[in-house]
Amino acid sequence: MSGVNSVDEATIRRTLDGIPAPRSGKGLLAAGWIGGISIAGAKVTVALEVDPAIGPAMELLKREVEVRLGAVPGIEQVTVVLSGKRASSQSQGAHQGHNHDHGHDHGQAHPPRKAQVGGAAAPGNVKLPLPGVRHIIAVASGKGGVGKSTTAANVALSLLGLGYKVGVLDSDIYGPSMQRVLGVSGKPDTTAQKKMVPKQAHGLKVMSMGFLVPEDTAMIWRGPMVMSAIQQLLREVDWGELDFLIVDMPPGTGDAQLTLAQTVPLAGAVIVSTPQDLALIDAARGVTMFNKVSVPVLGIVENMSTFICPNCQHETPIFGHGGARAEADRLGVRFLGEIPLDMAIRVTSDEGRPIVIDQPNGPHAAAYRAVAEGVVAVLESGGGKRPAPVIRME
Repeated sequence: MSGVNSVDEATIRRTLDGIPAPRSGKGLLAAGWIGGISIAGAKVTVALEVDPAIGPAMELLKREVEVRLGAVPGIEQVTVVLSGKRASSQSQGAHQGHNHDHGHDHGQAHPPRKAQVGGAAAPGNVKLPLPGVRHIIAVASGKGGVGKSTTAANVALSLLGLGYKVGVLDSDIYGPSMQRVLGVSGKPDTTAQKKMVPKQAHGLKVMSMGFLVPEDTAMIWRGPMVMSAIQQLLREVDWGELDFLIVDMPPGTGDAQLTLAQTVPLAGAVIVSTPQDLALIDAARGVTMFNKVSVPVLGIVENMSTFICPNCQHETPIFGHGGARAEADRLGVRFLGEIPLDMAIRVTSDEGRPIVIDQPNGPHAAAYRAVAEGVVAVLESGGGKRPAPVIRME
């Protein structure tokens, strides 16, 4: 230790040990990941001691340490360096298939081989959990315009009605809409630890880029900026204790989806589609993407399923009917339910009072509640558990 210490070292150690180490889940100190701590006034330097072979995969953990220590009162600057002084036991499991032909390596360094985990590139994207959040559920679609945000909001509210603690993250950086659907606005407050405080809407905790920029602002960002923004909305927010964090994904299968799937332990994904063939093609792509990154698909929802005339009650399948159920059967995933095409759902969403809140005893609320119950049933049955990764050496 050097310099005049204005920061309590014990506090720093407690903070570091509150960050789970990859794989073991132990605190970083207890797991032996901290190679050294230096305090110079309000400046703190921490050495993360890792195997050089997995060093590039540790950037997210490095960022987590910077954020946590940066929130400690009295600390003004945090520097985290990745030290390669020792081979960490965390990486050894991935190299168990490495066969030394002569039983020894003569002191020579072997170049790391490429590994593929569940079809996704490794060595791994380290998935750090969100403290206090039990299940993170992505609500996704292969294309826009299928009512994904409305579905995400009403399913979240249905889970809330079932007695769970629920938060909603709008991760659509380019076109955030959850603030409009849930009828909440304004910039979020911050805690003493410099974390953003989610807005409250109908009992939900809500965070969206729509709180941080004017509604008519065009976000002209490239992939790395989008990925960084999503990480901030996830990890620099004081979510507290949640049973479910529902993440409203942007449409498609791009940077935002991969960032989420590869950096936090998703309990699963719900795919929203309309019944028409073009939408179902894109929904199938969404299922394929989540399968490739080892995220279980909890099921498919058919939105805008049928139109029932409010005057004569005649049922008209404007976009078709039953296509999502057939696609779910073909893909081997659960069909979670049908949501009708109804003006009341559109009007209540535009007014910031989703149908589950506006008409809690109506048939539309019951349809969303059935989807929420289906999600819970899949998780309770173990269907939301990711399969053990298959490691193939190339």
